[in-house]
Amino acid sequence: MLKLSTAPRTERGRKTGTMRKAGSIPAVLYGPVLSTLSLSVGEKEFEKVYQEVGSSSLLNLGTEEKTIPVLIREVQRDPVSSKVIHVDFYQPPLDKKIEVTIPIVFEGEAPAVKDFGGTLIKNIQEVQVRAFPQNLPHEIKVQVVGLTTFEHKILVKDLFQGEGVEILAKPEDIVAQVVPPEKVEEELAKPVEEKVEDVAKVEKPKKEEAAEQPKK
Repeated sequence: MLKLSTAPRTERGRKTGTMRKAGSIPAVLYGPVLSTLSLSVGEKEFEKVYQEVGSSSLLNLGTEEKTIPVLIREVQRDPVSSKVIHVDFYQPPLDKKIEVTIPIVFEGEAPAVKDFGGTLIKNIQEVQVRAFPQNLPHEIKVQVVGLTTFEHKILVKDLFQGEGVEILAKPEDIVAQVVPPEKVEEELAKPVEEKVEDVAKVEKPKKEEAAEQPKK
């Protein structure tokens, strides 16, 4: 499990702008059995870890007193620079299953695309799963090399779930398929499924979060 070090933070509101200029990101840590902690984390260190674990895998967060297994619950970015301006860390109870959304990563080349000029349609690009926090995958990889004809499809039930992971989507839902050129527009015209939000929502310190937004 990756580890990310933090430091205690006393800066609030506009003063957090000075932190950001120095390469640190204001953050908070909270959980059902944890008092909210105000922290700071190095920008470069956070970005590196975030690329590895995303929002669905546990990481060890080092605080002044101890190391705590957490999830990255929310990442706020500046709309202009795209730099991270605030991070929420959440300590989930490890003895209870939670529901989160996991991205699907497609790998390989579908033979039906190469051999018959078809187009790969990715109907589902993320799925909601239920598992204990320590069993949550960072992503679900899907190999498309089995799509050799226009009749072949990858269904939700074909996805590798991992030990202790339950995919909550309907088993017969189509994840990916290759369609012939004349049917591409028809497939793309179908309504896109709305993104499923995490069910395991937790209350966040809204007042502090609002106060720490950088001044425009």
